[in-house]
Amino acid sequence: MRLPWTLFQYIGRHFFLAIMLAMFGLVVVSMLIDIVELIRRATGKQEVPFSVIMELALLRVPALAQKLMPYAVLIGSMMALTRLTRTHELIVARAAGVSVWQFLAPAIAVVMTLGVFMTTVFNPFSSVLLLRFERLEGKYLSATPSLLSISDSGLWLREMDYDSDTVGEHIIYTMRISQSTMELANVIVFSFDKKQKFLNRMDATRAVLEEGNLHLFNVTRSVPGKPPQIINDVTLPTTLTLTHIQDSFATPETLSFWHLPSFITMLENAGFSALRHRLYWHSLLANPFLMAGTVFVAAVFSLRLPRRGKVGLLIVSGIVSGFLLHFFTDIIFAFGSAGTVPIMLAAWTPAIVVTMIGAALLLHLEDG
Repeated sequence: MRLPWTLFQYIGRHFFLAIMLAMFGLVVVSMLIDIVELIRRATGKQEVPFSVIMELALLRVPALAQKLMPYAVLIGSMMALTRLTRTHELIVARAAGVSVWQFLAPAIAVVMTLGVFMTTVFNPFSSVLLLRFERLEGKYLSATPSLLSISDSGLWLREMDYDSDTVGEHIIYTMRISQSTMELANVIVFSFDKKQKFLNRMDATRAVLEEGNLHLFNVTRSVPGKPPQIINDVTLPTTLTLTHIQDSFATPETLSFWHLPSFITMLENAGFSALRHRLYWHSLLANPFLMAGTVFVAAVFSLRLPRRGKVGLLIVSGIVSGFLLHFFTDIIFAFGSAGTVPIMLAAWTPAIVVTMIGAALLLHLEDG
């Protein structure tokens, strides 16, 4: 027996509205917690008006919504199924020959559509606002603005020189950095004075990032109005470290789903590990399937008839399972980011495990 289209739409609408309601509640609570945390961080800092704190909180809302969507699906699905069970609508549908898999089909269609929308459309919007959030946070709260830019041609670094009386900053270009030897290839250094006036340019075949210094080899130094000068080696004081450079890269969440593959390629061509970015990209691909699996888990805890009792306990158990899913996902992702577990396995394991466990429990409860 095929599920009638009218019933399909009716059940799907219930799931959609319940998920949106759960999402609204989760986002509001998370935003309030975020505002309190931002106020705490802004305490004691000058020139951080409350309007900036509210702007920071609002800029993070889309990213929070994207992160909370699987849990909104779990809670919303439990709400929809509990309501349909209490009103005996699902009982009537079952009496008419509709199986559990048939009346869950609208829910799967709804959450898969939401998952694809969140990944392909909502994620680019969220990443733009989150990038704006990180820039404002670096300006007003953490005071650590990004000093690095990466492109197809290589890396550009900005190094402030506070010790020199004449030089104000260096703009450093390198085609590639070796993480094992800390060696930079094809290095160009542009030096500017305190008033941003160009002083000189140094071209080096290679450079080594040492503790507190950038050691350049086979240097050609060019000064305006003078012939180029060949120097064997030059040492520039620097505060740059490999960790500092890696931390200056754009976080995966600030990059659009569509731009991540090209950024990963640029990062790897520059000699850096792109494990975090690759893991995040695959997790976005797996997200619709993770959301579909949470519908099965929600059904396990929500289809018990009210007269059998312990409905509240089952609902609490479902919510607890959501928190367990969160910790399990974080652990797997940590292994993936460290390179201990293959990226594909780390990104897709939560979705596969949740779907298999939910489907197996439903088969046991419904079909024996």
